[in-house]
Amino acid sequence: MARLNMLNLNFGPRTHEGAPARNLTPEHQLRRSVLACLLWETQFYEDGVEIAGRIAELVPKVQSEKVAALAVEAREQMKLRHAPLFLVREMARHATHRRLVAETLERVIQRADELAEFVAIYWKDGRVPLSAQVKKGLAAAFPKFDEYQLAKYDRGGPIKLRDVLFLSHAKPRDAAQAGVWKKLVWGRLATPDTWEVALSSGADKREAWERLLREKKLGALALLRNLRNLREAAVDETLVLEALSAMSTVRVLPFRFLAAARYAPQWEAQLEQTMLKSVAGQPKITGRTIVLVDVSGSMTAALSRRSEMQRTDAAYGLAVLLREIAEKVSVFSFSDNLVEVPARRGFALRDAIDASQRHNGTYLGKAVEELNRRADSNPSERYDRLIVITDEQTHDSVPKPKGTGYVINVASYKNGVGYGAWTHIDGWSESVIEYIRALETATNNWVN
Repeated sequence: MARLNMLNLNFGPRTHEGAPARNLTPEHQLRRSVLACLLWETQFYEDGVEIAGRIAELVPKVQSEKVAALAVEAREQMKLRHAPLFLVREMARHATHRRLVAETLERVIQRADELAEFVAIYWKDGRVPLSAQVKKGLAAAFPKFDEYQLAKYDRGGPIKLRDVLFLSHAKPRDAAQAGVWKKLVWGRLATPDTWEVALSSGADKREAWERLLREKKLGALALLRNLRNLREAAVDETLVLEALSAMSTVRVLPFRFLAAARYAPQWEAQLEQTMLKSVAGQPKITGRTIVLVDVSGSMTAALSRRSEMQRTDAAYGLAVLLREIAEKVSVFSFSDNLVEVPARRGFALRDAIDASQRHNGTYLGKAVEELNRRADSNPSERYDRLIVITDEQTHDSVPKPKGTGYVINVASYKNGVGYGAWTHIDGWSESVIEYIRALETATNNWVN
């Protein structure tokens, strides 16, 4: 029998691939579980139930003010919908957190369907009375929405908007809103002219799409998500290209364009042109930046079971954005090895990253060591900042960077490696770039 006190045992946290992970406070654990979380969606290493259970377990361990602030950040900056609602539902379970439920719920509900979605989350484990704070929050959120918004999201689910109205005892702002709510109760809201309604009405699909495009009633995200449908309906290409061109003034993250181009490749040139215009004009990040992109096997997992977007889309999209806004930038990929990616832009950069090596293991530590070795041996290889885009499930330990180090986490796994000498950022919205810029500006002002 082996003598245990002769073994070098390490019972600390580990990533799913075995690298030592950092012991985190409950607050940090909650942040990394929430800010890249599409709730109840199974990921490469963990299933959605496990992630939701971890969030529920952590909420009472974190100060109520910090949980509330995290819910608002998840909704307003990271543009998540279900995770912030779930956070508020968990806050309502605990006496230490309940006092902030109403104001937090009112703030994170920003679409009319989220009223009913929250009640569905509240009753997920069985129908129970809504707490007073929940009723107050729902009642405060209900008046935000006009007739068009209520009609657009008054869908045929088990919990309808009229049910939420009755449950919350919301009060209308004025007589006009009271009239709208009466129509909601009686099912007489004016039918909204949305693409969903137009396509479900039985009208000819091509005619419906072309009318919506001519009347500019298809928003930027709806346009990108429906490019395949437009192609299959043989919609007039001129209308599609005009709509894509008009998007250049709208801020849409590159990963949306990358995903759209996968199933509408014939419009890739216009998608790329619009994408580059949409990110142009942003303030530059000064100095030399190295972007290190994880292309390991786990990164090819879908963001959700209904989504055609992969985690690589999020990673490649951030790399494309950084390539445009960094003053001097080099892009590398890592999996089993470190590979420098050719200096390209837009979709060509996406293709170069994807083709740089096979999607195998995750050796982030080895990649950072090699970058540091190059920086030590050659002045031209030195960098001011190293930005790693990854799901953090590396096999090996990760050393300190030679410059300022950032780890952008695009997954919700329990343990990760981007802490200590690294600035850790969860999620993949454009706010992560704004955060880096603001943090460095504040640091420079303090130093000067």
